Amino acid sequence: MGIKPSYIKTMGTALLSTQKENFSNNFDVNKQQLATSASIDSKRVRNRIAGYITRKINTKRHS
Repeated sequence: MGIKPSYIKTMGTALLSTQKENFSNNFDVNKQQLATSASIDSKRVRNRIAGYITRKINTKRHS
């Protein structure tokens, strides 16, 4: 998708550092977890953060 905005990266890494055990390598599970744990008004921003978290977890698992 290209370069992600800094607010997506900042919020995603902050959530991963504080709530890593709540997130998995599944996008849909992460999306539902974000709906309950963070107050994000925009559905698009929530989905982009969930995608960023999913990608970070998957790349750490493969390396």
